[in-house]
Amino acid sequence: MDKSEIKNSILEMGAQARAAAHALAILSSEEKNSILRAMAAGLREHESRILEANKLDIEAGESNGLTSAMLDRLRLAPSRLESIAAGIEQVADLPDPVGEVLDEWERPNGITIQQIRVPIGVIGMIYESRPNVTSDAAVLCLKSGNATILRGGSEAIHSNKAIAAALQAGGESAGLPENAIQLIPFTDRESVSVMAGMDKWLDVIIPRGGKGLIEAVVSLARMPVIKHYDGICHTYVDKDADLNMAVAIVDDAKTHKPGVCNALETLLVHEEVAEEFLPKIAAVFTEKGVEMRGDARTCEILGDAAVVASDEDWDTEYLDLIIAIKVVAGISDAIDHINTHSSGHSECIVTTDSQRAESFITRIDSACVFHNVSTRFSDGAEFGFGAEIGISTDKLHARGPMALRELTSYQYRIRGNGQTRTLNATT
Repeated sequence: MDKSEIKNSILEMGAQARAAAHALAILSSEEKNSILRAMAAGLREHESRILEANKLDIEAGESNGLTSAMLDRLRLAPSRLESIAAGIEQVADLPDPVGEVLDEWERPNGITIQQIRVPIGVIGMIYESRPNVTSDAAVLCLKSGNATILRGGSEAIHSNKAIAAALQAGGESAGLPENAIQLIPFTDRESVSVMAGMDKWLDVIIPRGGKGLIEAVVSLARMPVIKHYDGICHTYVDKDADLNMAVAIVDDAKTHKPGVCNALETLLVHEEVAEEFLPKIAAVFTEKGVEMRGDARTCEILGDAAVVASDEDWDTEYLDLIIAIKVVAGISDAIDHINTHSSGHSECIVTTDSQRAESFITRIDSACVFHNVSTRFSDGAEFGFGAEIGISTDKLHARGPMALRELTSYQYRIRGNGQTRTLNATT
């Protein structure tokens, strides 16, 4: 299919999505929840077809030399598929944000004004690797009353098609509007360019994947972009930290799942506890195969266990068993380092000093700031949101884990009994 045919096909999907969005906006919470449960049933019903499709993607990925981490993100199994279906049912059980009254007041002239949550409209999602995102995005958009156009990566094309077809088939049996969930079947770059330029049909576009993908979408987009940039996450071990707790938190944040955006990438340690703490955590890291790249003081303490960090290490999201380590003079030094090098995702302080913890929390300019909690909890499900569509490092309009509320806008509804505004010299 040539570029003009791809463009025309995607633009037609945009027009269809706009019509679907109008139909979705008037569905009741009960109707949407019924559709969601039917979508979960559709996934279970089509399990064998989805797993066969996923097998094709895994075989292609192995032939193309995908890393083990990428293959793990891509791989589905009956247990993972059941987890996706159960996640859909969890979203069905969550409160519906649409129609929530955010504020209301009456003016002196008798006009009443309400600020009400409403769907955004049509949401475009461009993502890589993870086929579960097809379900997460479709489900969250549906619950929040939005139509969605999905464009996954080539490495998961068969899985994505099978999942989208199962969701649509299941949902239609319970009244899902036609074209409410559409998956672009093309994996070439032209489809990204077309989506980024179709501001007539897309109200917002959300890229989720590597830095190159996100920067490409940002440079091309003619509509608002909600970005999920790098997760250069930090943990600062304060001089008053419980060091055993600090070891557990740092270990979890780095090694539990190093290939995800909320994994720890840089460890900062107060100079007064560095000689005691660094050998403790280094022993854990060495056992688990973590490469340590440290500043001069870290290397002095750890010797051959660490290599010298470069300037680039402080600005790197490794997504691997590699960590940068720096000894700092105190909390202000740690905060300055984080605000300089962080991607604005998630940061943690480990300390027993509550005043110092509050100072850290209020002075750090990131979406999520933790006190004595692993950054791995920066996650929509862990926040009680159900599934998430991503973790935004933007400040407008969504920040942090994006779930149902972040997929809504608001509308002012004004009611009166015949009031008019007469223009005069002062208005």
